[in-house]
Amino acid sequence: MSKIFITRKIDDAVIDELKKSFDVEVWDSEDEAVPRDVLLKQAKESHALLTMLSDQIDEELLSDAPHLKVVANMAVGYDNIDVEAAEKAGVIVTNTPDVLTDTTADLAFSLILATARRIPEAADYIKQGEWTSWSPYLLAGRDVHHKTLGIVGMGKIGQAVAKRAAGFDMNILYHTRSRKTEAEEQFGAQYKNLSDLLEKADFVLVLAPLTEETRGMIGAEQFKKMKDSAIFINVGRGPVVDEKSLVDALRNGDIAGAGLDVFEKEPISKEHPLLSMENVVAVPHIGSATTETRYIMMKLAADNIKAVLNGEKPLTRVTR
Repeated sequence: MSKIFITRKIDDAVIDELKKSFDVEVWDSEDEAVPRDVLLKQAKESHALLTMLSDQIDEELLSDAPHLKVVANMAVGYDNIDVEAAEKAGVIVTNTPDVLTDTTADLAFSLILATARRIPEAADYIKQGEWTSWSPYLLAGRDVHHKTLGIVGMGKIGQAVAKRAAGFDMNILYHTRSRKTEAEEQFGAQYKNLSDLLEKADFVLVLAPLTEETRGMIGAEQFKKMKDSAIFINVGRGPVVDEKSLVDALRNGDIAGAGLDVFEKEPISKEHPLLSMENVVAVPHIGSATTETRYIMMKLAADNIKAVLNGEKPLTRVTR
């Protein structure tokens, strides 16, 4: 019987369905990542892995996994997997695209609103008993409606954010590898080169995937091009941004604030300077974290595994 190893505790209903046909073992923790030595041992014995973004599926692992046929990553991104090495080893890699588009777009727009309107700061203010009177500029934030949103990475999530921004009567600019005429037609989005977008946007939202081309693409030079009133939002991948340059830009007043779901190193340390700044709203990589969407992601990853182990075509295969 083919063996499946799942690197984090997921919904029992998904596990039970897999157990009907396969030998399933689960790293029984929702919060703690599977240790590297355990992952290597399990990969050596397994025919399939259901993995998280925190699990490094590299050449070392793949070269000593003689039975492995499929790695199903429970995420859209797969920068934790050496896809080239997997292909050479004859291992199929799958991900979970599309099913989290709207959920992640909701989170991205939530960060825009929360940062602009100082929602976490205001919530703490009232909980700490500091609200003793009213004044005209008490916790005054910035309007979102009628402002300019610049989207860096206009994939499906970017277009879903553009749809939401259109409802706020925002002017939408975008930069991506290829023009998205459908977004231009539906939402009035305008294609710009990165420099123009940064100079004109009141909110800069990064949704770009992590590749060798995008790693560190937003750094000191880019922050200096932004308005000093601009708010920077990252819901793509942490290493797309030079985090030290972001800290410097916030300290120096080059930009007004930041809303962050992703970081260069995750989990981020509580001592990180970003977390001590009142003009930063930081959340722990929860872009797709709703109970409905995470269940669909789990099920899609499991369905990909079932398909491959049953000799069928996977539903969402990743290729280079």
